[in-house]
Amino acid sequence: MDIDLIFKIAAVGIIVSILNQVLVRSGREEQATMTTLAALVVVLMIVVQKIAELFQLVKDLFQF
Repeated sequence: MDIDLIFKIAAVGIIVSILNQVLVRSGREEQATMTTLAALVVVLMIVVQKIAELFQLVKDLFQF
């Protein structure tokens, strides 16, 4: 398993959590929510790419 993937997801989570706290404390709850949703989309795109690579690997493995 690629450890860089875990570090990327963790970095996004840490940055978004800090940014979320700053935005909430400044009274911008809507922007904090949008930031969290944007980060969720980014992480999901990363995970979907890795799942697509996995499916391609399995497809290549079982082709004769």
